[in-house]
Amino acid sequence: MNMTTYSRGQKGKLADLGSGHVFNVDVEIAANGASVDVSCFGLDANDKLSDDRYMVFYNQLASPEGAVRLNQSPGRASFAVNLDQLPASIAKLVFVAAIDGAASMRTLGASSLTLGSALRFPWSGADFGDEKAVIVAELYRRDGQWRFGAVGQGFAGGLSTLLAHFGGAEAGSSAKPATPTPMPTPTPAPVATPAAPRVSLSKITLDKRGDKVSLDKRAGGGYGRIHVNLNWNQAAIAPPPAPSTPPPAAAARGGGFLDRLTSMAGDLAHKAGEMANKAQASRKGRTGIDLDLGCMYELTDGRRGLVQALGNTFGDYERDPFIKLDADDRTGAAANGENLFINGERFDQIKRAVIFSFIYEGAANWSVTNGVVTITAPGQAPVEVKLDGGDRQIMCAIALIENRGGQLVITKLAEYFQQQGTTSAHELMDRHFGFGMRWKTGSK
Repeated sequence: MNMTTYSRGQKGKLADLGSGHVFNVDVEIAANGASVDVSCFGLDANDKLSDDRYMVFYNQLASPEGAVRLNQSPGRASFAVNLDQLPASIAKLVFVAAIDGAASMRTLGASSLTLGSALRFPWSGADFGDEKAVIVAELYRRDGQWRFGAVGQGFAGGLSTLLAHFGGAEAGSSAKPATPTPMPTPTPAPVATPAAPRVSLSKITLDKRGDKVSLDKRAGGGYGRIHVNLNWNQAAIAPPPAPSTPPPAAAARGGGFLDRLTSMAGDLAHKAGEMANKAQASRKGRTGIDLDLGCMYELTDGRRGLVQALGNTFGDYERDPFIKLDADDRTGAAANGENLFINGERFDQIKRAVIFSFIYEGAANWSVTNGVVTITAPGQAPVEVKLDGGDRQIMCAIALIENRGGQLVITKLAEYFQQQGTTSAHELMDRHFGFGMRWKTGSK
């Protein structure tokens, strides 16, 4: 089926486009260095966000029943949509983009919204002036059918202005969310549903090396399940690191506890499988970037170790080190990047963790990766750290998570390392932060 191209103001029925009710809505934005947030508002029949749970954005990644789910990566926001799962109270889905900082929509390059394989709506900053936000497109019910509209309407304010425009209320705001006009109801009146909690638009970006933020403990203590996500521009085509760069290293011998981290026989067997996978990927013409996520940790009892895919040292969430790396995607093609989880209910057992990434293949330097790490804890504003420095170094120490008297503190590190002779970048990073482990070459 050929994809239909829509222009601003054009509307049509999904049925006429050959689209069903289950599809992805992908918004790709050429941000040109700016920070752009893409969101979806689920509106009622009066075009109001009467239920804040139907605002799907960086701080709330899904609607209550999962009819709309957001997956983010640099320059791209992908919404998995199932219209049949939406309640009857939701009559419209509006997709919006808002830009942070001093930039305006005019600074954006060629961008687009696509709906499955049915249609594409191209737009760019040239369509706007000094607006800080734009309603890109909408899906709406009319006469029992779902339709699509290419909107492209700009707003002077940012995300909070859009939220207020649709009648929502931000946490900490005294404004009341707009509600639909009440309809006559028979007696006895139904029990009122408690109001949904207000949306928090807060997001913390650690811009400079040394910037830090403290997280608040939840009621009853602990921090819950802490999610560390690394995402990057996986589709970029770039030359690989210099051929003279040896493979990264895995932690070797530290005595007792650290002896379990790797085994050479396992490494060699796994390396053979990895080479076969790479050969297959090469035959398919894959040229994407593959970054690996990991951390060096120190527990409060003095034990130190490593969590990463190299050497299959994936860690453990329920037992020490209370840090677990999600299974590594060895193709570098996972849409949601790489993920590491820290057991915040056992944070009293953790002294510090240095979150790091290294270029496994596909990029000559960090500038082409557009990498970003987002650290999220339940009930807390997401903390964002961009990998916006470095040159041709293979390794980046991104952020330090440490226990300061029971307080969880996140600090941006932005320290870059490159192998020197036979000394690996891993070992140089270890020396820099004083973990004191011993090293040998390893593999995924």
